[in-house]
Amino acid sequence: MEKQQADETAERERQRSFRLMNATVPARPLEPALYLVATPIGNLADITVRALETIAGADLLACEDTRVTRVLLDRYGIVNRPMPYHEHNAAEAGPRLLSALAAGKSVALVSDAGTPLVSDPGYRLAQLAIEAGHRVVPIPGPSAPLAALVGSGLPSAAFLFAGFLPVKDKARRERLAELGEAPATLIFFESPHRIAATVAAAAEVLGAERKAAVCRELTKVFEEFRRGTLGELKVFYDQTAGVKGEIVLVIGPPDDKPAPQEPDVDALLRELARAMPMGKAATEAARRTGLPRKGLYDRLLSLKESNEG
Repeated sequence: MEKQQADETAERERQRSFRLMNATVPARPLEPALYLVATPIGNLADITVRALETIAGADLLACEDTRVTRVLLDRYGIVNRPMPYHEHNAAEAGPRLLSALAAGKSVALVSDAGTPLVSDPGYRLAQLAIEAGHRVVPIPGPSAPLAALVGSGLPSAAFLFAGFLPVKDKARRERLAELGEAPATLIFFESPHRIAATVAAAAEVLGAERKAAVCRELTKVFEEFRRGTLGELKVFYDQTAGVKGEIVLVIGPPDDKPAPQEPDVDALLRELARAMPMGKAATEAARRTGLPRKGLYDRLLSLKESNEG
């Protein structure tokens, strides 16, 4: 008898969940504005009620890829026709959206996943809307950088999201050196076929003992957090082929180090410059001392000029 009651309760809950998932979201009128709507980064259940109502009620719904957005609309029974707005058609689609705002209409902008304007072309549209005096309303929700940060186990009191690192190795290392001394946890997007090279560069530029986490396929079925030092992560990805999925790399802040004395720095720079080019010597000195690479490079130039003089 108890089993039958449990089965009936489970069936009622299943039917209720099915009705909720297939319910049509009402298209309530919205005030004229550009609404920046965050959408799920993987799990469609992460959408907010406010986001659904905004998407359903907007006079115009703009998105990166109509096929991706259509999956979300179909899941929640939303009747609204999305129009594409992306980097390749922004010059044409942008003025149309701005004209709609000028005519007193509501415009909702969604990205393929996450929060609009974070590493996508929506920034320019929002900027133009603000310049034209239109209201811009953020509808908060899923965000890959924040999901990675809170799941990484690294300090979150101060953090710096820096998007994608440069593709070329030299530029990538220079960017890491530039950001590496910031007293904050660093957050980057990265592609699966570059993660091994990026972790290797980070270990060399920032130090193998610096803590980090590679966060892959966030909120999806194969979600993974691989935590450790940059050196440990380098060893793992050097031995791992065929990495797949969307990746967020989180690197902890630098450890507090006592400031090295100037004579010690000069001696280190001279020693390194005898064994490697000046640029690499400055990078290695930055890693060892915790001082900014640019200042060390300038110091090395000064030492070289004084020696030649």
